[in-house]
Amino acid sequence: MTQDVEMKELPSNSVSSSSTPSTLQHLKEIASLIETGAHAREVRRIVRAVRLTMALRRKLKAPVLSAFLNFVLTPGSDVHTRLILFLPKEDDHEMEVDTASSVTQVPVKHSLPEIEIYCYLLVLIFLIDKKKYNEAKACSSASIARLKNVNRRTVDVLASRLYFYYSLCYELTGDLAEIRGNLLALHRIATLRHDELGQETLLNLLLRNYLHYNLYDQAEKLRSKAPRFEAHSNQQFCRYLFYLGKIRTIQLEYTDAKESLLQAARKAPVAALGFRVQCNKWAIIVRLLLGEIPERTVFMQKGMEGALRPYFELTNAVRIGDLELFKSVAEKFSITFSSDRTNNLIVRLRHNVIRTGLRNISISYSRISLADVAKKLRLDSTNPVADAESIVAKAIRDGAIDATLDHANGWMVSKETGDIYSTNEPQMAFNSRIAFCLNMHNEAVRALRFPPNSHKEKESAEKRRERQQQEQELAKHIAEEDDDEF
Repeated sequence: MTQDVEMKELPSNSVSSSSTPSTLQHLKEIASLIETGAHAREVRRIVRAVRLTMALRRKLKAPVLSAFLNFVLTPGSDVHTRLILFLPKEDDHEMEVDTASSVTQVPVKHSLPEIEIYCYLLVLIFLIDKKKYNEAKACSSASIARLKNVNRRTVDVLASRLYFYYSLCYELTGDLAEIRGNLLALHRIATLRHDELGQETLLNLLLRNYLHYNLYDQAEKLRSKAPRFEAHSNQQFCRYLFYLGKIRTIQLEYTDAKESLLQAARKAPVAALGFRVQCNKWAIIVRLLLGEIPERTVFMQKGMEGALRPYFELTNAVRIGDLELFKSVAEKFSITFSSDRTNNLIVRLRHNVIRTGLRNISISYSRISLADVAKKLRLDSTNPVADAESIVAKAIRDGAIDATLDHANGWMVSKETGDIYSTNEPQMAFNSRIAFCLNMHNEAVRALRFPPNSHKEKESAEKRRERQQQEQELAKHIAEEDDDEF
C-alpha cells in the first residue's frame, strides 16, 4: 500500500481545514504502517498501529469507516460486504475526509490478513462505542471465525484485542456463559500456535468468565493447569494478578491474596483508575481479614477518596472493635458492597471485629467479668455470657490475647504486657521488609533488556547510533503502552 504524501506546514496567516490531517488520512497511515510491519514481520509496528488507533477512537464515524473500508478492501469481497452492513447509513456531510486526495490516490488492494483483522477491530470498536451491542456481537463472532484460519505472528497483537472485545460484547449483553467453550477452544489454538500474548489474554478472559458466575474452583483448576511463561503484556499481567488475588481470597489464602492484589495495584498504569480502585478495595478487605489496619494514606489516594469512603468507614469500625458500628456501616453501604461483590468477605470480618474489641478490652483491664465483656462487645444473643466465654476461650487458644479464664468467678484475667522488643515481632517485621526489597530488586533485574550478542562483537559508531535510537524508541513505546489497554 502506498504511503500518503506528508503535507508541508502552511503559513500561520493561511489557516485552513487542510492544515491538519483528517481522521481518514490518519487511518490510511495506520494501514500503511500495518502493511509495512506485516511484510517486514515486525510486531512492533503492529503494536504502534494499535496504539495510534486508540488515540483516534473518539473520532471514528460511520462515513469515515466506510471510506476507509473502500480504500483498503476490495469492494464486493466477502469481508468488505460483511463489514459495510454493520455500519449505519449517515449523511455524507458528517464525513471528515479530504475528497481531493481520496480521488487522486489510487489504493493498492492487498488481501493481507492483518488489514482484514484490523478492519474488523475498527468496526467492532465503533459499534461498542455507539452501544450497538447486538451488532457488535455479530461482528465479533465473524472476526473470531476469521481469526481461526489465520496463523501469523504479526496478527497476534490484533487478535488479542479482538478476543478482549469479543468477550466484552457478550458481557455487556449478559450472555458471557455462551462463549466459554469458544474461549477454551481459542486458548487451545493459541497454545498450539505458540501465541503467548493470545494465551495471556484468553486465560484472563476465561478467569473473568468463571469469576463472573462465582465459579472459583473451575477458575483455580484452569489457572493451575494453564501453561506458564514470562509475561509479555504488563496490562494482562496486572489483570492476572487481580484475578489470582480474588481466587486466593475466596480460598482463605489471605497472605498470597494480599501480595497479588497489592502488586496488581502497584503495576497498573496511572490512567487505569477504575482498575486500581478495584484492586485497593479487595486489598483493604484482605488486610482487614489478616488483622492488619491499612494506613490512612491508602484511602486518600488521588481520585479514589469517594470510591474508598465505604471501606474507610468499615476499616474504622474494625479498628475500634465496635460490633454495633460495624453492623450499621455494613447496612449503610450494602448496595456498594453488593456491586463490588465483597459482601461475603465483609460477613467474615465480624469475627475480626469481635477479636479486635476483645484485644482492646484485655489491654485496658487486668480483670473483667464475662458479663461486662459481653456488654462491651455488644453481643446480641440469648445467652451473651456463655457466648463471651466461648469467644474469649477461642481467642486465648488462637493466641489473639494473652489472658486466662477464671470459670469459677466468671472473670477474664489478662496477663501483664511485656516489652515487645524482647519478642521476635520486630525481627519478623524487619525480615518482611527485607524480603519485599529483595523481591522488587529481582523483578527490576528480570525486566532489564540487553542488545543481542553485545558481548561477542564490537559495534561500530554507526551501529551504536542505530542501536541507541532503537532503544529510545523502544523506551518511548513501553512508556506509552501502559495506557493502551485500560
